[in-house]
Formats: sequence, C-alpha cells, structure tokens
Amino acid sequence: MAREFRKDIRGRGASSNVTNRYDTLKYEATEEDFDNYETEKSLLKTEVLKDSSRSIITKNNSPDIGFEFSVNPYRGCEHGCAYCYARPSHEYLGFSPGLDFESKIVIKETAPELLREALMKPSWKPAVIMMSGITDCYQPLERKYELTRGCLRVLADFKNPVSMITKNALITRDIDIFKEMIEYDGIKIYISVTTLDPELGKVLEPRTSRPQARLQAIEALANAGVPVGVNVAPCIPGLNDHELPQILKAASEAGATSAGYTPLRLPSSVLPIFEEWLEVHQPLKKEKVLNSVRDIRGGKLNDAQFGSRMRGEGPRADQMAQMFALYTRKYNLNMKHFNLSTAHFQRPGDQLKFNIE
Repeated sequence: MAREFRKDIRGRGASSNVTNRYDTLKYEATEEDFDNYETEKSLLKTEVLKDSSRSIITKNNSPDIGFEFSVNPYRGCEHGCAYCYARPSHEYLGFSPGLDFESKIVIKETAPELLREALMKPSWKPAVIMMSGITDCYQPLERKYELTRGCLRVLADFKNPVSMITKNALITRDIDIFKEMIEYDGIKIYISVTTLDPELGKVLEPRTSRPQARLQAIEALANAGVPVGVNVAPCIPGLNDHELPQILKAASEAGATSAGYTPLRLPSSVLPIFEEWLEVHQPLKKEKVLNSVRDIRGGKLNDAQFGSRMRGEGPRADQMAQMFALYTRKYNLNMKHFNLSTAHFQRPGDQLKFNIE
C-alpha cells in the first residue's frame, strides 16, 4: 500500500500487513481504504483455517539447528511476537507475514492421526521429534483444539522421545503425560523467557504468557520431575540483552537445570515488521537497537550464514557469549547433560505379538 499504517493494535505484535514478497500484484490504498482499514484493525479477530496436509513430520536440513525432525500442528502463531523468525513461512500460504501471521492460523486437525500413521510405518526409525520447531505448539488455540496434547499422547504410546519449547504456561496442563515420558527418558522441555519486564513483554510478545507465569511453569515442571531448561531468546542488543543474568538467575531458582540463548535474527520480511514495531513501541530506542544489531551482524541487520546466524559475530556478540557462559556457571545451569533416549521405542502391538510367539 502506498500509505503506511503504523499504529499499536491491542493484542497484536505487528502493526500492518507488509506485502507478501511473492505477490506479483500490489494494491495502493485510497483515503477511504485507509479509514476502513483502521476500523478493521481495531476489531481484528483470529481466523482459523483448516490444513489438508497428509504428512506431519518435517525433516530439517539446516546444519545449525539442533534437531532433525519436527512436528508443527499450527501454521502461523497467535502469540504475535514482533521478532518471530517464522513469519516468512506464512508467505508460502499466500498471506502476509505481518498481521496475517498472527490472525490467520492454519490448523492441522488430523495431526495426531497423521503422526500415528507416520510412526507406524516401518520406514520410521526412532528419533527425537521437536515440537515448536516453527510456531509455538502451545499458542492460545491449543487450549481449544488440543492438537499438541493429542500428538503427545501418540508419542507416549510409541515411547518416541520429544523435545519441546514454548512461551506459554499452558504446557503445565500436560504434566500427566510428561510424567509417563520421564520413565523412558522421553521428554525435555525448554521455556522461552525473553524478558522479566511484563510491560515490555506485553507489547513485544502480546499473547504469550507473562514472564512470571513462565517462571511458574518452569517450577511446576521441575517439581514434577520433568527435565526443564530456559531459552533466553531472542537476546535483542540494546533492548533486553542486559537482562540475561537476571533471567538465568530467576530460571535457575525456579528449577531449570539447563539454558540456551539466541541473538535476534531478522530474516527477510521479519526486518520491516520489527523496524515497524520499534517505531510504534520503542521510537526513542529504534536507532540504538538497530545499530546494536549491526554490531553483531557484521554491519548488517541480518546474517543468513550458517554458523554465525545463531550466535552473531564481533566483540559485542563475544561479550554476550561470555556473559552467558559466566552466569550459567554461576547459577549451576548446563552442569549435567540430559540425553533423550530412543531405546524404548515400540509400536503399539509389538509387545503383544512378542508374548504370543
């Protein structure tokens, strides 16, 4: 659109629908369109769309991501995190990575059934499956649709190990299944904590659980005996990177035993969305934050190179890494390594067949 829309929309991270880079046609708004658009934005509701995919397990070939297989019951994410690296994935569906990404959610209604079919195939060799490899599997719609819980039930039936990461305290709902998984070293969870400031969290990650609720989720999982860690991501230089020690301390006190972190990444269409977010919510810090990002990205706002994209480069990135190492030691994080096990994998019925023979 010729006229830019930059306005805070309650409960949303993006402030507009940036153009889908794959669209060949672009529409220039009139003054009347602008007035109508402003009205529609203030009433923006989540739209649920159905996904007719016939497969559910995705294989990852990226050398700097720590998992090979993932399951994502939802496409798009209502959490609305302004910095979310998954936003460009919505462009493949013909949507905008902006407001569409957080308000047009595509659900895979048959995800548990598809997962069961996939694990029953002889071609499936037991391996750790990551949930929330793209979008958060505990986003608000999970409360109604329970697709993640259904997938967990399937994984428990097969004793196939799973790792999970989420920003939502809803994960504690499934502690009953996690307790089963503990018995065969089949579950590892990370709770992502970006900030301890509830006001910052409210605009940066509008529909996620607030920071205190995430710490309480860590505590509940730890008390249940579930291996749980904290992921400080993203570390946004000039905005929340100074909170790294406090977040690690709070998570450790809540019961986390491991930790990770990732500096801010701004691939493709995420960059204009995050820049817009800074203009709307942190205008006085905008240039400071962007210049700080350039400090860890070789003078650019994004670095897509494998190896450096997940850690950054230069003195400021080194300082971030040193700070993380120092405070994980101080708060006894990453002292012991927990490995998920595939040794107990079993297709339902296999044991019965063995007993009959």
